[in-house]
Parts: sequence; C-alpha cells; structure tokens
Amino acid sequence: MHCISNLTKLFLWAVCLAAGTNGMIAQAGQGPIELSSRSATPGATLVLNGKGLGTFKSTQFNRVTVNGVSALVQRWDTEAIEIKVPFKATSGPVEVFMGKKKLSAGPLLITAPRIDAITPTEAERGTTLQITGRHFGLSAGARDPNTMFGVNDVVVGGVVVRPKRWKDDKIELEIPTNAVNGDVVVRLASSDPLPDGSCCAPVEHVVSNAVPLKLIPSIRVDPVSGPVGTKVVLFGQGFGNAKESMDDGVLIGERPATIAQWKDDVIVFHVPLDAQSGPLVLKHQGRERVLAQFTVHVPRVTSMTPASAPIGTLLRINGEHFGFYSESGSTPYNFMDFNTGENRVEIGGVPAVIYRWNDDRIDAWVPFSAKSGKVVIYRSANTPNVGGLCCAERRALAVEAGDFMLVTPVIESYAPHTAGLDATVTIKGRGFGTFLKTAEHADFGLNQKAYKRRTDVEINEPGENTTVVSNVSRTEVLFNGAAALVQSWTDEEIVVKVPHRNLYGIGKKGEFFDNLATGPLVVRRGSWDLLPDGTCCSPKKWLTLEAGPFTIEAKGLPDSGYWDNNRPDASTNQ
Repeated sequence: MHCISNLTKLFLWAVCLAAGTNGMIAQAGQGPIELSSRSATPGATLVLNGKGLGTFKSTQFNRVTVNGVSALVQRWDTEAIEIKVPFKATSGPVEVFMGKKKLSAGPLLITAPRIDAITPTEAERGTTLQITGRHFGLSAGARDPNTMFGVNDVVVGGVVVRPKRWKDDKIELEIPTNAVNGDVVVRLASSDPLPDGSCCAPVEHVVSNAVPLKLIPSIRVDPVSGPVGTKVVLFGQGFGNAKESMDDGVLIGERPATIAQWKDDVIVFHVPLDAQSGPLVLKHQGRERVLAQFTVHVPRVTSMTPASAPIGTLLRINGEHFGFYSESGSTPYNFMDFNTGENRVEIGGVPAVIYRWNDDRIDAWVPFSAKSGKVVIYRSANTPNVGGLCCAERRALAVEAGDFMLVTPVIESYAPHTAGLDATVTIKGRGFGTFLKTAEHADFGLNQKAYKRRTDVEINEPGENTTVVSNVSRTEVLFNGAAALVQSWTDEEIVVKVPHRNLYGIGKKGEFFDNLATGPLVVRRGSWDLLPDGTCCSPKKWLTLEAGPFTIEAKGLPDSGYWDNNRPDASTNQ
C-alpha cells in the first residue's frame, strides 16, 4: 500500500476547499471518492461513490466518520456507501475506514435549518402556513413517526405537525386545531450509531431558529355569496357583546353592510343595496381582518310556467340567485324569526301567495284577485346608516319574470244531464287549469306554532274541533252540493263520477231538504289573497261556474239481495 504524508493530505484538503471539487479526493493507489453533496444537515442521507470500496464485513471493520464523528452506515457496496450525517458532526473531512485502511472522501460542510419567514404571521387554526428558508432537507423522510431513523417535522405552538409539502427551501403545512400561540421551529431528525457501530442511538433533532406565530380565533362565514339582502352570519368568538365603536363593522367589496345583530359569538348582517363582489372584511377594535371573498349575485329568471292560467294555479319561476324568502331578520337562522321583509312576487301588481322560495326556484299561487300583467320578483334590501346599523335606505330590487295572462274558465257543454250512481259525466270547455291536490296554502310560519292546533287549514270550524267541514279542496265538481270523484282534469275537459248521497233528504225540522236528486252541476276553483299587511292569508275565495241542472237517477244501486244477505259469514248455508 502506498502511503502519503500528512502534509500532502492537508494540501489536498486545501485544494479541495479552494477549487470546489465537490468532495472528490484520490488516495494514492485508490480511485477518487465523490460525495453526493458537499454540504448537508445532520440526519441527511449522504452517498459516497467510488471504486474498490470492498464489501461490508462488520460495523467495527467498515466505518465512516464526519470530522471524526462516526456515521450510521445504511448501505455498503463495492462502488457506493450510504450514510446518515451524525447529529454531533461538525464541518470537516469525511473518511472511510476498512479495517486499518483509511480513505478520504473530502470535506463536508454541516449546515443547520434556518427559517427566513413564515406566511402569514397571524392565522386561524386550520389554515395553510408557508415556511421559507434554507437547509430544510429534500424531504421530511419516512411517513412512519415511529421509524428508527426519526422523521423531520415542524412544531407549531408546541404541537408537532407533519407538513403537506417539504422542499429544501419551503415547507407548507396546515395549522392544527389544538395549536396555541407560540413559536414555529423546523426539526431535522438524526439517528446516530451505537458505540459498537450498530443501529441506533435514540433519535435527536437539530432545531432551527424560532419564529413567532399568532393564532387568531376561527370565524366561519355563512354564506359567502348571494344577492342583495342576503343574510350573512359570522360564527366565532371574541366579537364583544355589542357593537362598541362607530368604526366596528363589516365591509363587502369596500361597502359597509347593515348590522342586524352583534354578540360575542355571532354577528348577523345583510348584503347592502350597493354591494359589489370583493373581500369580506371584519373591522373590530381598530383592526381589519379579511375573512373571505364574497360574491354578490344578480337574480336572473330563466323560465316561467304557465304563461296563462286561472286563479289558484301554481306559478313556477326557475332561475338563479333568488336568495331565500325569510332572511330579513336579525337571528342567525331564518326559521327563528321568519322575517320576509319586502320579499314578494306580484302578478299584474297583485301580491301572490308564496308556496316555495329557493335560490333557484320560486313557486307562487295565483291569488284570487290576480290580474293579467307583468310577473315581478321583489328582493328586499337596504343600506346602513353612518353607524353601520339599519337603515339609511330601504328598497326592493325588482326582477321581471315575464308576462302572465289571467284566464277565466268557461263551460261549453256537459253530458249526460242525468245518470245513476258512479256514472261518468264529461264537462267540456276551456281555461279549467290544472287539478290541485294541495288542500291549503303554504304556511311559512308553521314552525312557530308547530305544537298548536291548526284551525287555519280549514279542516275544522274554529271552536268546533270535531265538526268536519267541506271546504278543504282547491278544485272540485259538485252535484247539488255533493263533491264528485274526479277521474281526470285537463284545461279543456273534466271527467267525474256521479257521487253517492241520500236521496230521501237531509236536515232537521224546519230545515229539511227532501229533493236532493236534482240540482246544479258546479265547477269551482279556490285561492286566497294576502292580507293588507302582506302576511298570509285571507279566507279561501271561490270562482264558481255553473254548468246547468243535473239529476241523479236511481240507478247503480245495490240489488235487493244485498239487503237480505249482506253478512255472508252469518249464513247457515255456507
């Protein structure tokens, strides 16, 4: 074996540092050994490439040191050695030992992780934190935190976090929900060999400089889009029990919103008339905080059906961004106060009875007093006064849905004019509309009286809770006051069955009607009007059409044997 002097070694070391040869050193009679990197952090994996490195025999025979500190050998082949940079290593030469033979791999610069900045410096739990700096290493290492080699990680406010992305100069992570105000540090895990060279000593961490992070309470915004007048709620904590300052408030696209309620854990406000899309900003105690990007939508109608119909018809308006019906109140939830404000639909200038109001669809009953004309959707909104409260101005945004023609039903003929029980009668004409199965208007305040007896459904007369009345249908055909079973109902034809009823009369002394077989054949449609204060609804009103007289004949009655043997189970002949 050829030997070289210590002076020569020092010379080669100096040449390597000065020339930047990436750690390539040739021992006399030995091929050069090249380091995979000339700088590394403790715990990083370093590869030594060369020729004639021999085979691994034992941890005592095969060793690698970094400036005199033994490194953990992970792999040893004839042309490559893989090591872990030891925790206590300092900058200096990397040397390979094979028994008594020593080879130099050149100098290694030991670096430490350094945080230059974190973004943002104030953040909510659950948001993404970005750490920029240097010497973080190429990856966080193994995903199993129990691995013998340890895992690189980040500590946020005392909580260990596994980052989502890890690069040598940038780390991204989600701030955990259990983090507290404190420092952010990057930790690089290092695993050193035991004194006998085997694996592994307890994992230790090289820790970066600490950068403070301030955690602010999370605030949930619901919703983050809507038309003017939309109720928006901020759920959080630390708002204070009241709006304490004239400067406190909420901005949407730099326009002040109208505050409806301000409590320590909730703020309720409405999108103002002049709102525009942009950042939603909370101003509180002299500070401004961007909570979300709010999109202000403009209501748009895509279709309206039908374009012509009689009273009581369900008018369906499809589109987008209509908002919701009962969001003009100050409570966090629409169903708690059910304040509709000026939200409404008018048909020919007459307010319609709202049956359903969703963001993409509105259904309204054509009222009894409806007129032909424009169908207009009105969206209630306002602008705040100087202090941010209600209201400097109240107004309704109008959106035209289309033209509607009110149709008056006409009966042209009916046949037959006399028939027995269950016989079919056909009524022809035009403008009959559709058959309505719903027996009542929508009661949007139902939740407020869910546990009270309903008397406005018209099932029972007020004060007579056991007396059933007949005024429960919306579309009906009556034979001398008796409702018929409707077989089919179209705009031009109605088919019904002759009803069953007592022909010998009904009533009491002085009020007895003895001829119920003959009477008027009547078609009726029912609807309501809103009350003067805009609430629902007036008693049901009827549009009545008389087709003419009809006589129920004594046909279709059970045969006489029915009365003699109407209990087969009692017959002795069975």
